[in-house]
Amino acid sequence: MALNRKIDFAIKLLQNIPQDGPVELSYSGGKDSDVCLELAKMSGIKFEAIYKNTSIDPPGTIAHCRENGVTILQPKKTFFQIVEQNSIPTRWSRFCCKYLKEYKVYERAIQGIRRSESTKRAARYKEPEYCRTYAGKEKVRIYLPILEWENEDVAAFIRDRNIKCAPVYYDEKGIFHVERRLGCIGCPLQSDNGKADFKRYPGMLRQMVRSMDKYIKTHPDTRAAIVFQNAYNAVYKRLFCNTMEDYEIVTGGGLFPELKTDTKKFLENYFCIDLTI
Repeated sequence: MALNRKIDFAIKLLQNIPQDGPVELSYSGGKDSDVCLELAKMSGIKFEAIYKNTSIDPPGTIAHCRENGVTILQPKKTFFQIVEQNSIPTRWSRFCCKYLKEYKVYERAIQGIRRSESTKRAARYKEPEYCRTYAGKEKVRIYLPILEWENEDVAAFIRDRNIKCAPVYYDEKGIFHVERRLGCIGCPLQSDNGKADFKRYPGMLRQMVRSMDKYIKTHPDTRAAIVFQNAYNAVYKRLFCNTMEDYEIVTGGGLFPELKTDTKKFLENYFCIDLTI
């Protein structure tokens, strides 16, 4: 489908959203959100662009939201407060999203989900309109105007409409990179479990260690506290081990206990930061 046809389809989809109540445009600050924002403006519908502050998005994200006149909702708990109370989110248990992003604002919402982003999204999202149920059985009608767009479509639309994106998408020469992503720093769904983010923002890793240390000290009877014993071990497992077996071999030394890894030293050397609590 040519880009112009995709644009026409997106605008018609947006114009067919019932206007009998407020419509949320779920704005993350990312390139797809910028595309949806521009399409919504082109469609002429009434909407409110809303950014749900995760407290761990890259620097410049909130400023970008403000430049675009986006409403900013503050979280009831910051990400690190969530860690202090619930432990570290993992690839298999991303409970942080429930508190920070996945909650209802209005009955209807526009989102910039694209099938081409991953095989899981391609399998999950078949139609450009569906009903989603959030915590507390709160239902929201979701509209996906760029569901079938490819990276090339996004890049061309941004260029043609002269859209300014968040700083993370530009290199030191000011060249736009559509393949880059904007999301929570250290998200476990990244292919490297978020290690590159923490190398770029090591202070966030330090705060992760401190928050996990507080969790272990205030929840001594939990499985995480018993298994990991300290925050360094817990963070090491989250970032460098896919299974508990891998973790136990590295931290226990396997057949050679004298070779077990000092996780604090390892993390400090890898991320070039003092992590002393």
